[in-house]
Amino acid sequence: MQAARTIEILRTERGLSQRQLADRVTALGHPMSNTMLSRIERAQRRCDADDLVAISEALLISPLVLLQRPTAT
Repeated sequence: MQAARTIEILRTERGLSQRQLADRVTALGHPMSNTMLSRIERAQRRCDADDLVAISEALLISPLVLLQRPTAT
């Protein structure tokens, strides 16, 4: 649940839509639709380790950041 909220916070802070982030993740070789990302952000879909790593790469952060308590800046 923490990772889901943190992904949403970081995505919006960077001014990215769900589609844009999903496209970045896909471009890195991990196919992801904006629907899939939306479900991850709403904690309706499990965020597997490979999803977590790909999303963190697309956001240019360490995967550990996504596992920390979410904080809005």
